[in-house]
Amino acid sequence: MAKHAAVHRAALGLRAHSGWAALVALAGTAESAMVVIRRRIETADPSIRGSKQPFHAAEPLKLQDAEALIQKCTDSTRRLSREALQTAIADLSAKGFEVGGCGVILGSGRSLPPLEAILASHPLLHTAEGEFYRHALVEAGEHCGLRVLGVKEREAYERGAAQLRLSVAELEKRIAALGRGIGPPWTQDQKYAALVAWLALTSG
Repeated sequence: MAKHAAVHRAALGLRAHSGWAALVALAGTAESAMVVIRRRIETADPSIRGSKQPFHAAEPLKLQDAEALIQKCTDSTRRLSREALQTAIADLSAKGFEVGGCGVILGSGRSLPPLEAILASHPLLHTAEGEFYRHALVEAGEHCGLRVLGVKEREAYERGAAQLRLSVAELEKRIAALGRGIGPPWTQDQKYAALVAWLALTSG
């Protein structure tokens, strides 16, 4: 009878920016985790003018044209986000890892007004774009059949410390140490992505 190679659990973690996101995949346990994949994924289609900041690009347009641009960018960003996660899941599978969860760093969760009001307020343009990219990552995780865990950035370390039964200071040290073995980049983007991946890995 043929023996099957052991399958290890992994989880993805994501922190969004305008047009790209940091992706980190972790495997392990609540006591110890390791980085399996670290990469930058592109979430804006360069062939669409203004796609990196769609709400800024839509600001000077008539409302109907603005809506059309936002929808076009939404469709392309969702497609790119799904493809990036599917590629990461396939790459992990080839390494013997099964991805069961996906963590996404969220914003404040502030509800947004209708598009017309967003386009009339410069601060809301930035807020809307942040939500646009974060929501695309959440949707991509769900589309890939993953259990998606959203964690507000300002609460991430406190929530992580409670879940992993560490002090915040110790958790910060461990997250920093995860990057030492793989080298740069290991900025706040990768650290938050790793943290939320760890939470997704050890949730439920």
